[in-house]
Amino acid sequence: MSASDEIAAAAARLVVEDGMEYGPAKRRAARELGRRAGRSGELPSNERVEDEVRDYLAIFCAETQPAELRALREVALQWMQRLAEFKPHLAGAAWRGTATRLSSVQLELYCEDPKAAEITLVNAGVDYDVGCLERGGLEPVDVLTVVSPSAALGEDVTVHLAILDFDDLRGALKPDARGRSWRGDLSALRRLLEDTA
Repeated sequence: MSASDEIAAAAARLVVEDGMEYGPAKRRAARELGRRAGRSGELPSNERVEDEVRDYLAIFCAETQPAELRALREVALQWMQRLAEFKPHLAGAAWRGTATRLSSVQLELYCEDPKAAEITLVNAGVDYDVGCLERGGLEPVDVLTVVSPSAALGEDVTVHLAILDFDDLRGALKPDARGRSWRGDLSALRRLLEDTA
């Protein structure tokens, strides 16, 4: 097994068991395995880690994960409907089908006015935190984080709302190296929920 494959397998366990995002999981896995995270070619791609996550879920979480994924997608649907004016897209593990109850919901909002989504939350009386997402060489984006109850899970779900420029919507649906989309809009999410009903 190559160093990259070892890191991918260890990172997948961290993603599923600890709810970590892929980037931090890969770096932590590399450290735990005594690998240098910055070494060229050693860190696996996100697609490679995702393959390992899917394998891990199939072996250890096959009975619970589908229902947890559906619950997170239902939370995403509620927020996408509430914020429909901002052309919301679901991204991350809930979109790609690898989310568990430890995952957060990642929504991307495309706004002509970067403060508009925040004003909408204020006007609706929604409590939120403001953070920032670094994007490796690109402009960082503001992220509004809300907590949303899930009756199906019996607990709260963290929902991150990344505020993107409206012009970024043009490139939002570019596929990954295997032709799968990284995100989907409201109608795409509805189709996913219908297909898995």
